[in-house]
Amino acid sequence: MEDEAQSYWRATATAFEPPAADLPQQTDVAIVGAGFTGISAARVLAERGASVAVLDARSLGWGASTRNGGMMIVGLKHGPETLVKRFGAELGRRMFDTSLEANRYVEELITRENLDCEYRRHGHFTAAFKARDYDALEREAEFLEHRFAHTTKLVPRDAIAGELDSALYYGGVVDESSAGLHPAKYFAGLAGLAARAGASLFPHTAVEAVERAAGGFLVRTTRGEIRAHEVLVATNGYTGSAFADFQRRVIPMGSYIVVTERLDPAVAGRIIPGGRMIIDTKHVLYYFRRTADDRLLFGGRASFAPTTVERSREILQGAIAKVYPELKRVRIEYAWKGNVAFTFDLLPHLGRHSSGMHYAMGFCGHGVAMGSYLGARIGAMIASDEAPAPPFANLPFETRFFYRGQPWFLPLVGWWYRMLDAL
Repeated sequence: MEDEAQSYWRATATAFEPPAADLPQQTDVAIVGAGFTGISAARVLAERGASVAVLDARSLGWGASTRNGGMMIVGLKHGPETLVKRFGAELGRRMFDTSLEANRYVEELITRENLDCEYRRHGHFTAAFKARDYDALEREAEFLEHRFAHTTKLVPRDAIAGELDSALYYGGVVDESSAGLHPAKYFAGLAGLAARAGASLFPHTAVEAVERAAGGFLVRTTRGEIRAHEVLVATNGYTGSAFADFQRRVIPMGSYIVVTERLDPAVAGRIIPGGRMIIDTKHVLYYFRRTADDRLLFGGRASFAPTTVERSREILQGAIAKVYPELKRVRIEYAWKGNVAFTFDLLPHLGRHSSGMHYAMGFCGHGVAMGSYLGARIGAMIASDEAPAPPFANLPFETRFFYRGQPWFLPLVGWWYRMLDAL
C-alpha cells in the first residue's frame, strides 16, 4: 500500500504540486498533516486572512485521503439508538445530523467550485450478513424515521438483486443521502483551492517537535523552524511520536483495497445495478463499489496484524469470490492499504488540547466527508472564538493506561470479530 503506484486513485489523477518555496520564519497558523482535514482548515483560515503553513512528512494527500474507497457514507460508527442512549436525544441527534451536514458540505463545495472528481450521490446500501442483522437494520430504520426524521428504505432478501447481485446477504437498507467520488481528484481540487486562497503548502516537511514559545509555538521541522501563533494537528491515522499525547488517543487500523480489471459493462451494471456504495454488517466488514470506468473496488479489514499488500490482495480476491462467485478469477490490477484512525469511544474529536494546540482527528472510517467538514469547522473555530462548535468539539478524548500508540491488541480484536462473524 505504501507504494503510491499501486493505488488506483493515485494512478488515475493528476496530483496538485505546490510551487517550491522556502519555509516562512513565522505564520499565524501551522497545520501538521496535509490530508482532507488539514487542507480544508487551511482553505478556511486563508480565506479569512490568516497566514497558513501546511506541513506534511510526505507528498500532499499521501495518507488515507487518497487511499480510501471514495465513499461518503451517512452516519457514524455508533448507530442512532446508541447515540441517544449515550448522549441523550438532542446531542445524539445533532451528532447524527453532523454526518448529513458533512455530506452536504462536500457536495455544495464540489458544485460551487466545479471540482472534477466523479462525484455521484447514488446512496449506499447496507447488506445484512445474517438474518438477525436484517432485523436490526429494520429496527434502526424505524428509529431513524420516527426519532430523527431521516428516511431510509428496507430491501428484503427477495428484492436484493435490485441493489447487488449476490446470494451472500439477507437483504438490507438503502440510504439515498450517501455518495461516492474519486478521492485523489477531489483532494487535488481541495489543495488547489487552499493554495489559491493563500495557504502555503509544504510537502516532504516532517514535524519533529512543537514547543511553547513567546507568542505561540516553535515548530521544528526537517527543513527548519517556524514560529506560529496557533498549531493544528490533523495527522489522524498517521499520528507519530512528535505528538505522543495524540498518538495515545487514536488507533491506526489498516484498511486494504483492491481494484479489478475493467469489467464488461453488462456485468458491472448487474453486480451493483444502482451504482450505490455497498457496505455489509460483518464485524470484519467488506465495502465495495463500481468505479466510473466499470471496475469493482473492494475493500475491508483484510488483516488486523501487519501484513503485505500482496497477502491482502489474495485475501480480498477470496472475499470477492464469496460475494460474487462469477468473479472468482477476475484479475486484480491495483492493491493498496491506508490507515484509518479509530478512537476508544468510536467518535471523531476536535478542539483545543491542554498544550494549546488544536486538533481534529479520529473519523473511524468516515473521513472523506467528516474530515473535510470538521477540518473546515476547526479552521473557522481557530479564526474566531465566536464560530459555532460541532457536537464533537471538546468531548473527553480518551485513551487507556495500556496504550502508547502501538495497537498490539488488534490481532486479538480481529480474532474475536472473525469468531463472531462465523457463529
